[in-house]
Amino acid sequence: QVQLVESGGGLVQPGGSLRLSCAASGSIFSINAMGWYRQAPGKERELVAAISSGGSTNYADSVKGRYTISRDNAKNTVYLQMNSLKPEDTAVYYCNADIKRYGDSLPRPCWGKGTLVTVSS
Repeated sequence: QVQLVESGGGLVQPGGSLRLSCAASGSIFSINAMGWYRQAPGKERELVAAISSGGSTNYADSVKGRYTISRDNAKNTVYLQMNSLKPEDTAVYYCNADIKRYGDSLPRPCWGKGTLVTVSS
C-alpha cells in the first residue's frame, strides 16, 4: 500500500504565498515523476507542475514565474512553492507520483486526496 498525503493548503490573500508538501509512504521501491494538479469548481483537473526523478521541471503557462516545484528524494516528498497568488489559483490541489512498489514490474500513478487552496481578500 502506498499513500500520498498533502499538506499546506489554506486561505491566503491575493499576492500572498503558500507552500504545499506531499509525502509518499508505504512499500515504495522507486518514484519517477512527481507533480501537482489542481481542480477548480466546475473545471477539469489540470497539470500545474511536474518534476522528474532527475530534477527536470515543467509548468503550466498560467503559473510560470510564480510557482516552483521541488522534491526531496530522500524523504519521498514533493513541494510546491506558490507566490503572487491570484483568486484564479483557487482550487483543490492534488499530488501525483509514478511509484513502483516492491514486487511491481512497472510504476503506476498514485494520487493524494487533495488540499484546498483559497485565494481571497
